[in-house]
Amino acid sequence: MVDTISINFRLLESIQADSFAGYDPFDSLNSVILRATPLYRNEWIRLVWLQIGKRSPINLRPLLRVPKKRNPKGVGLFVSGLLQDYRRTGEAQYLQQAQELAAWLLTQRSDPHQWLHSCWGYHFDWQARAFYVPAGKPNIITTCYVARALHELGTLTADQSLIDVALDAARFISTRLYTEAGDRSFYAYIPGEQAFVHNASLWGAAWCAFAGKQLGDDTLVEQALEVARQSVKEQAKDGSWVYGARHHHQFIDGFHTGYNLEALCLLRETTADSEFDQCIRKGYAYYVKTFFTEDGTARYYNNNVYPIDMHSFAQAVFTLLKVGSTAEDLKLCDKVVQRAIELLYLPDKGQFVYQQTRWVTNRINYTRWTQAWAYCSMAFYNRYRAEINHAKN
Repeated sequence: MVDTISINFRLLESIQADSFAGYDPFDSLNSVILRATPLYRNEWIRLVWLQIGKRSPINLRPLLRVPKKRNPKGVGLFVSGLLQDYRRTGEAQYLQQAQELAAWLLTQRSDPHQWLHSCWGYHFDWQARAFYVPAGKPNIITTCYVARALHELGTLTADQSLIDVALDAARFISTRLYTEAGDRSFYAYIPGEQAFVHNASLWGAAWCAFAGKQLGDDTLVEQALEVARQSVKEQAKDGSWVYGARHHHQFIDGFHTGYNLEALCLLRETTADSEFDQCIRKGYAYYVKTFFTEDGTARYYNNNVYPIDMHSFAQAVFTLLKVGSTAEDLKLCDKVVQRAIELLYLPDKGQFVYQQTRWVTNRINYTRWTQAWAYCSMAFYNRYRAEINHAKN
């Protein structure tokens, strides 16, 4: 067995050396050069520029003058990972660093005058085919991951101010992202858009239900359940979900399926209700059957193992141990973690590879997409493993 504790400590050191800042697959629009030209105003130029930055195995960002920055979602994942290491070791350094990063996250909330409640967005402009999102505009996924991290830290340290901020994020989701379009009710990815994406809507539902229970707000809980039922209704007979409702969202991938299942499990745990049991069982059976090869490689798509991506491995750890949690699931998780290290770990750098395709390996160091997920998932795995071993002894 590979020493995953040492690997994750080395990974944390490499992240600390950059002060938790770095590049991102989607940050090319932060280019000082592009922003100085009128080309930046053209949405197709923005889309192509972003995709070149994302797909190129050569890091063009230094040449294009894209600065290294902290990403709120990435920092939220680092906080969660640090708390896992603190719980496993009891060493104060992890807790202290988590508190310092949480203080930074509080300074990064999206404009409170505009949004009225706690919420977070990315540190870069983001051009998708469906919409354009300027830097700082809040999105549901970043808001959920940051809120969860702050709530966990606030609960651990009895800091009510952090708990209040985290729960307030559900008010933003409920008031600014709840959408009724066509015959659907869901939480939108960003304010003002009507693209229906299952993982985003389900994470919003999970957090609103959790916050609603904490706040004694039955209306918030009922809205969250209504939203979750929409995605449950659209689960395919084989247990799968496509990414979303739009024509270019008709793909099925592993880590978003894992998001869906983890969110539904939090919702079930929050409400102490069996309503979602069958959906979770069916979805999890599909997930385990579809998204792993015999040797433990996490498949990206239901019909293609490529690109091999640390994000897929990382979410697999959470899905297998939180949604599954049997001895068989742990055995598979052990195999998945070992395979991730074999394929993607760079021991000389203490970091993980971004992606491997059939022909090319992209070794660009992406802080939020790759290293934050690798660190958080492995810290969770190490703590889970330590507790299993302690229980045996």
